[in-house]
Amino acid sequence: MRPFSARATAPTAAERVRSILAAAHSMTVVSDGIHTEVRHLDVAGAMGHFHLHAPFEDTGAQTATRVPVRLELTDIAPTPVRGRVRARVKVTGVLAAPYDAEAAKSTCMEFGQAVLEDAQGRTYVTLHALEATELDPIATSEAGMLTHLVDDHSEVVPLLLRLVRPHPDSGMLRALPVAMDRYGVTLRLEYPHTHHDVRLPFKTPVTDIDQAGPQIHALLTTARRLSHTGHLLS
Repeated sequence: MRPFSARATAPTAAERVRSILAAAHSMTVVSDGIHTEVRHLDVAGAMGHFHLHAPFEDTGAQTATRVPVRLELTDIAPTPVRGRVRARVKVTGVLAAPYDAEAAKSTCMEFGQAVLEDAQGRTYVTLHALEATELDPIATSEAGMLTHLVDDHSEVVPLLLRLVRPHPDSGMLRALPVAMDRYGVTLRLEYPHTHHDVRLPFKTPVTDIDQAGPQIHALLTTARRLSHTGHLLS
């Protein structure tokens, strides 16, 4: 598996798709014209329910039934921001038999393509890109970490705002963390009729979940230092 880029400041489309597949709590499976809602996914996420593999070589001897299938997942911000849908992912492929929602084992799925749709548009992700991408160590803990930040440490967000350049103007209604990944924290700045996101990158990408706390504290230390040294814009 190819490691992530230590120089990157934001996740690639493949990293985002992999994170969404791993962290999803539910998804919709569309097969044979039937929409099946699959909820309460286990710790392995969608990939604990489906096993993706490369397309079989067509030798002309394959007689198994080929059933088209589509997995639909929605990535929703865990915090109460405006516009909580962060992305949508669709994974298409083929099953060797009709989909069985009650199957005890994971379903084998011949991969077709994955599509990520977000504010930047639509991006297609190959199976090779997914397999070559390391899972973000923050992915499955992100929701709990962000809600803990908002519910129990509300004083942190004003501090993080000190790192935003240019400094938000007086028309901003509020700011909330909308995402966190191995590369940094994203704040959503909300205005009366619009909003936009600002990334605050970590000094170095997180390679283990235990590094997330120290990286956040490093951002806060920098924010406090800016205030004390008079470099804070107002």
